[in-house]
Amino acid sequence: MKKKSAIGFLSLALLSFSNATLAEAPIVAEESLRSSLEHGRASKIVTYVLGNYHYEKTLLNDKLSEKILDQYIKMLDPQRTHFLKTDIDSFSLHKHLVDDYLKKPDLDPMFNIFKTFRKRLENRISFSLSQLDNTFEFKSDESLIIDRSEENWATNVVQLNNIWRKKVKNDVLSLRLAGKGPDEIKSKLQTRYKGALRRAKQLTSDDVFQTVINSFTRSVDPHSTYFSPRQSENFRIRMSLSLEGIGAILQSENELTLIKEIVTGGPADLTEALFPSDRIVGIGQGESGPIVDVVGWRLDDVVDLIRGPKQSLVRLEVLRKGSSVGAPTDVVSITRDTIKLEDQAAKQSVLNINNKGVTSKIGVITIPTFYLDFDARSRGVKNYRSTTRDVQELITELVKAEVEGILIDLRSNGGGSLSEATALTGLFIDYGPVVQVKDSRGRISAEKDDKQGFIFKGPLGVLVDRHSASASEIFAGAMQDYNRAVLIGEATFGKGTVQNLVDLNRFDKSMKGKLGELKTTIAKFFRVNGESTQHRGVIPDVIFPIPFSSKKYGERSLDNALAWEAIKPATYLPMQQNDLRLKKMSDLHSERVKTNKAFQSLIAIEKLIEETRNDKIVSLMESVRDTRYSEGRLNRRLLENKIRVFQGREPLTTDFESIAENTSKEPNDEIEKYSEEFDVLLNEAAAVVNDWAQAHK
Repeated sequence: MKKKSAIGFLSLALLSFSNATLAEAPIVAEESLRSSLEHGRASKIVTYVLGNYHYEKTLLNDKLSEKILDQYIKMLDPQRTHFLKTDIDSFSLHKHLVDDYLKKPDLDPMFNIFKTFRKRLENRISFSLSQLDNTFEFKSDESLIIDRSEENWATNVVQLNNIWRKKVKNDVLSLRLAGKGPDEIKSKLQTRYKGALRRAKQLTSDDVFQTVINSFTRSVDPHSTYFSPRQSENFRIRMSLSLEGIGAILQSENELTLIKEIVTGGPADLTEALFPSDRIVGIGQGESGPIVDVVGWRLDDVVDLIRGPKQSLVRLEVLRKGSSVGAPTDVVSITRDTIKLEDQAAKQSVLNINNKGVTSKIGVITIPTFYLDFDARSRGVKNYRSTTRDVQELITELVKAEVEGILIDLRSNGGGSLSEATALTGLFIDYGPVVQVKDSRGRISAEKDDKQGFIFKGPLGVLVDRHSASASEIFAGAMQDYNRAVLIGEATFGKGTVQNLVDLNRFDKSMKGKLGELKTTIAKFFRVNGESTQHRGVIPDVIFPIPFSSKKYGERSLDNALAWEAIKPATYLPMQQNDLRLKKMSDLHSERVKTNKAFQSLIAIEKLIEETRNDKIVSLMESVRDTRYSEGRLNRRLLENKIRVFQGREPLTTDFESIAENTSKEPNDEIEKYSEEFDVLLNEAAAVVNDWAQAHK
């Protein structure tokens, strides 16, 4: 089963704007950046909708005004590398006025803040380009703060120049360590920096307005978002094409593009050479097209380069997951294609689990997403595809194989159809409510399994991780509340909210111009025990030891995420609880993984990655950087080899010169390939289910 620290150049500010392709867009004059009649009307409607239809009925006042201003500045300059302290002091005069600007509306003060940002960006780019004429030395004990989000604002231009001198020096060193020559480094960085400035100057009034409004929506909750008219159109196009491309979900991380998820069965998945947490630094078209440096690019512009016709080739230059700054990159070739429903369908397998010399068969059902072929169902197709229908057939196959228990693998399952999560629950419980939904008016309804009877009554386990979200959490929570299954793994994502997309023109049909759309949070999910899945997620009964804080991942890591809460439990009939049995299984798991070299090695690899991710300061001394990278890579390779030996496979070489020459054949993240051959976590989860099965005998 496939499952943050990078350094770049341009501020993340630009990633919040429209997703229009800007490669050939005209330069926008500063004086033309102003609020329009449509902006004013849209602002009033957004204020009305969030105040009346949002789950928490947002009250726009001075307190929220202060949050909006802080969020706006953060969206423009998240790393505090553009604005000066004097700028921030002058902006603070608006902190209790932003609510008034949105209500009137009078957004000129917010536009003026953006104009200041653009001037500062132009100045920083100009300074950085001038630095490329310098000859840097990399022998002095100097360092760069990677994450400046909580650092003090520079008080003068001299301080700011020193920060950017180090940023340029780091960019040069990173390319130098990647084997680039002086001329290539200069050319590459000139292109990168000039491109950043060009893209900033191409931003329109709609782009600025969208950022202003999203500083408002994101101060309310992380899932409420305003789409400008142009972005609304592109969003719909993207949704209609969502199953075409390379099959990867991307997000911005510092100034790189992070691969958040790989869609099972998609082109990226089938290459077996691209993995979650890899970072894209360049994109090339076809077999020989030049690779375009995309460090510092807006996410939407990166997506535009990756997107293309079916059966066409795109090449991605990637910095591997957990790789240190300056590490060699790999180039991965992917043929764009349509992701077929059957490629994302549930699948079964059987694992042989050895316990004290006795071998037991445990069935595994992997569910990548909760899917339903709505089109086929609406056309009256008798055997339309759905998660529940497919799983029911897989259970029949596993029962025939005489498995002693079944493990449902929901790792990296981001959700999908709520009705399918409800129906799937019905295969394992007799009948009853599955999830409760509370809307903005406080009304509570329940999704229920009304069909009596079980499809499978035997021992059941559910494997989850920090990427299991939404519908996955509903199913997992129901299995836990009914005491129907033992939950195994990590705390889930914690997304327990419901969003609705609203066309703002619905509220003012007299407006000839389009006003855009608002995605707003209108409800929360609650388990049948009354607890929300929001923020906390679902906590497993048997928790895998993880080398990082769960607070850094999922909903709990997002600014302004809605809080956990509880309501009255639904009326339901759980199976008999046995806390002693659960504790025994947890104890057996703990004892087993202590001596499981593969499991311990996997945890150690994750720890190495987490340590790299948490680095906030990077050395600008070449020898230190090179040594740190080499040592980190060697340690990781030694750990990976422990797992290979455990599998009975040949160890990988630790001769890194030969590895560097052959990176495409031996991916840095070799551990990610084990899913097809030996999934350490899956096997341990199956062992837990086997413990459960043996305890039932």
